[in-house]
Amino acid sequence: MSRLKRNQNIDGLIENIETIKKSQCSLSVEDLNVLNEAIDRLQFLKKKKGLTDKHLQQHIVEVVELINKFFFKSYNL
Repeated sequence: MSRLKRNQNIDGLIENIETIKKSQCSLSVEDLNVLNEAIDRLQFLKKKKGLTDKHLQQHIVEVVELINKFFFKSYNL
């Protein structure tokens, strides 16, 4: 995946997480921390150069785990 395309995808994901933060008025401090950590990790990925696809996938898995943690906790699934 090209760096430009990767950064566009990361930007879109960051925007979507920001939308969740703004639209959910009853988020706990823990929920906000989880979402902020996901955003921080995505911003780190944007700045990181020379990532192989395998390393990129590992970092994305960590972000997805954080997002899952938020949704499973929020909806008691």
